[in-house]
Amino acid sequence: MFIKSFRVYFVILSAILLAAGCASRGRPSGGEKDVTPPEITNENPKNYSTNFRNREIKIYFDEFVKLKDLQKQLIISPPMDTPPVITPLGTASKYITIKIKDTLADNTTYAINFGQSIVDNNEENPYPYYRYVFSTGDTIDSLSVKGAVFDAENRNADPFISVMLYESDTTYTDSIVYKEKPKFVTNTLDSLTTFSIDNIKAGKYRLVALKDENANFTYQPKTDKIGYYEGEITVPTDAIYNITLFKETLDFKVLKPSQIAEQRILFPFEGELENVEVEVQSDSIKNIEYRLTRDKETDSLYYWYKPKVEVDSALFLVKSENFTETFKYKFRNADKDSLTITAFKPGTLSFNDDIALEASTPFAKIDTTKIKLIDKDSVPVKYNVEFDELYNRYKFKIDLKETEKYKMEILPSAFTDFYGEVNDTLNFSFNTRKKSDFGNIRVNLINAKFPLIVQLIDDRGKVLYEQYADTYPVVDFNDIEARQYQLRAIFDTNKNGKYDSGNYLKKIQPERVSYAEPIDPVRPNFDYIIEFILKE
Repeated sequence: MFIKSFRVYFVILSAILLAAGCASRGRPSGGEKDVTPPEITNENPKNYSTNFRNREIKIYFDEFVKLKDLQKQLIISPPMDTPPVITPLGTASKYITIKIKDTLADNTTYAINFGQSIVDNNEENPYPYYRYVFSTGDTIDSLSVKGAVFDAENRNADPFISVMLYESDTTYTDSIVYKEKPKFVTNTLDSLTTFSIDNIKAGKYRLVALKDENANFTYQPKTDKIGYYEGEITVPTDAIYNITLFKETLDFKVLKPSQIAEQRILFPFEGELENVEVEVQSDSIKNIEYRLTRDKETDSLYYWYKPKVEVDSALFLVKSENFTETFKYKFRNADKDSLTITAFKPGTLSFNDDIALEASTPFAKIDTTKIKLIDKDSVPVKYNVEFDELYNRYKFKIDLKETEKYKMEILPSAFTDFYGEVNDTLNFSFNTRKKSDFGNIRVNLINAKFPLIVQLIDDRGKVLYEQYADTYPVVDFNDIEARQYQLRAIFDTNKNGKYDSGNYLKKIQPERVSYAEPIDPVRPNFDYIIEFILKE
């Protein structure tokens, strides 16, 4: 009996000890989190070496490291035509290898800036802003140019802005930014708007900044933002240089057309839309009629034509004030468009909206005797009609009442489209809320220089409400949705009622935009008075 009990006890004790042993092999829980960045133990060749001739560089660390977001953070100044191969990528190692593939220039100081891409393997603590510098000559250039980057339209500048210096010598032209890499370059990284271009030599330079979407250190107007300092910079200098980035408005240009319906051709365009005319240059097509409308979401024009053509191809001359081009166009089979009428904003309207209808084909005629608008008591509501031909939209202007329900009854043939098609019976319903559901803001403009465009925008920069101030330093935003806004003002220098961006080659800076201090969220049935101090 004793032996049997001892055996049971021994089995239980062994199981407990085995479980404890297995548990001890796991990673200990608890303890303080590692917040210490890796440290460099050796560099071969040494950092800041002169008369550099090596093709490989190794940087050793006291722990395993890896490279994170290297493509975003790595900046080499001056840029190399053939970038170096840097490893490891995707794995951890106790050293980083840089293999130089390019032919290095003589008597030149190079800086390889890693930003915060070097992190330890476990907690990803970054080694902050590591720079490996070497010179192919006898000395290391040690001068610098410092400054800050701002955004023309947005409150905060984008991250990862490339700031570049070009030598201002007899070969320099402004167009160099489109085709050649700069002499020196740095990056604002992800959390800073300041910059310092270091290890440069004495001389005269031109300073340019890019939001370089393609990471090729050349300016691509379709995708990149640009900013520049006016005039030359003489180095050495103690000055601080501020640069404002802007998205340049492309010159108006119509692109290759395509057929998207039986009698509708799509003409994409770039830049700011101008008044456009389209002429058929082929003798085989006679007496063609057309209408142009704009897509409400994309930069595209629709060319609607009649009658249906029976030819294979034709020449179209497209021209505006600043653009002329002839397109050879081949007609294709496609489905026929049909008339459909919808409400531009169905359902609930705010007090800044209009009742509006739009159609899938161009409106040609309206018969208001066949359109009745009534309120919830079936009392007729008078309206005025406005037609927006470009967006193919009828607006019915009325004085909207609060907590009202409107019904629009449309009889057959009230609308006729470009092709002679008419509508069937249509009914639309709209309603409004109480005035107390909305808020009001009065903005007192301090230090105003007229004219100003005053805007309420969302956190993505979309304009939600806008007022124009040209004589009186007070603007009112009434019956606006309860939500969070940002408040800004555009200095409308050329008095054209809209924001105008800059132009690099024409040396035009963007119109100035000033942001107010953050404002409180608008609450229903509240009136706000805001002092907007505009900085000189």
